[in-house]
Amino acid sequence: MKKFQKIGALLLTGCLIFGMSACGSSSKNTADDDTLVVGFDQNFPPFGYKNDKGEFTGFDLEMAKAAADKMGMKIKYQPIDWDAKDMELDAGNIDCIWNGFTIQGREKQYTWTDPYMDNSQVFVVKKDSGIKDQAGLKDQIVEVQKESAAESALNDDGNKDLKASFSQLLTVADYNTAMMDLEQGSVNAIAMDIFVAKNQIKGKEDTFTILDDQLSTEQYAVGFKKGNDKLRDKVEKALLELVKDGTFKKLSEKYFETDVCILKAE
Repeated sequence: MKKFQKIGALLLTGCLIFGMSACGSSSKNTADDDTLVVGFDQNFPPFGYKNDKGEFTGFDLEMAKAAADKMGMKIKYQPIDWDAKDMELDAGNIDCIWNGFTIQGREKQYTWTDPYMDNSQVFVVKKDSGIKDQAGLKDQIVEVQKESAAESALNDDGNKDLKASFSQLLTVADYNTAMMDLEQGSVNAIAMDIFVAKNQIKGKEDTFTILDDQLSTEQYAVGFKKGNDKLRDKVEKALLELVKDGTFKKLSEKYFETDVCILKAE
C-alpha cells in the first residue's frame, strides 16, 4: 500500500511541476521574453501572407522582424484566424497583432503603438459590372471579411443607409476567398482595405476595379493586450529607430512603391 502511495505522490509532484511549467509558458511576461510572437492573418497580402516558397512574409512581417532585431529579440510568426485574434492574445499565444490592424473602432480594446500608416476602406467590383460608385451597390450582394475594419465601417451608424441598400451583406473568412466569389459572380462587390485591394487586383486590372468613393479612412498600428505598456513601448521605440535608419522607407517602397510612413522620428 505504501508503495502505491509513494508512486501516487511522485506522480502528483510531477503533475504539479508540469502544471507550473505549463502555466508559466502560457502567462509569460512578454516584455522580458526573448521572442516576439506576432499574430497575423496569413491571407492578407501585402501585409502578411505565404509566398511561393511557402514562407511567411509581407510588409508588416518584415517590419516586425526588423523591429525584433532592434530589440535583440527573436521573431515568431503565428498565423491566426482573424475572428479569434482576441482569444489568442488573451491566452498569451501571441504577443501582439501586427497585420494591417486598424485602430479606429478598437481604441479601448487594446494597448496601441502610435499609428504608422494611413489606410482607407474601398469597394472592389468587376470592371464590366456597371457599378460606378457606392450608389450603384443598391440591391447588390456585398461581401466582407469577418471582424475586419471594413465590416466595422459598414456597421457604423454613418453607413447604415448604404448597408441597408444592399440586398445582402455576407461575411467570409479571408479576402482570397472573397475575390474568388467576386470572380465567379456569387457576389457583386467586396469591401476591403485599399492596399489589400490594390494587391488583389494587381495584374487583373482588366477584370476588376476599385470604386473611387471611399467607405472610411483609418490608421494602422500594432495592437497589444490591454495594459501591456512595457512591450508596446519597446516595439514603438524600435519602430522609430526603423524610421530614422531608413528601413521603414525601404520596406514601404518595396511593397507600395511609395513611403507610407506617418511616424515622426525626432
